[in-house]
Amino acid sequence: MDTQAQVIEIIRRVTGNNIEEMDPNESLFDSGILDSFALADVVAGLEKQFSINVPDSDLTPRKFQSISRIVAYIENQ
Repeated sequence: MDTQAQVIEIIRRVTGNNIEEMDPNESLFDSGILDSFALADVVAGLEKQFSINVPDSDLTPRKFQSISRIVAYIENQ
């Protein structure tokens, strides 16, 4: 499973939303998929799945705005 598919699965588990058909550049926040509460749970899932540590200073909606931004963030860790 590639990184994008793993990210989609984590978001689906946390939110209960089926986002497989979503444009990877679409805002997860503007579309109502994520809010600030769900973001913390998604980040916890990303940390566990990808063995990364996301510092509190990175917990901003801008860094996790879309699937493509999340994938880029993970690949830069």
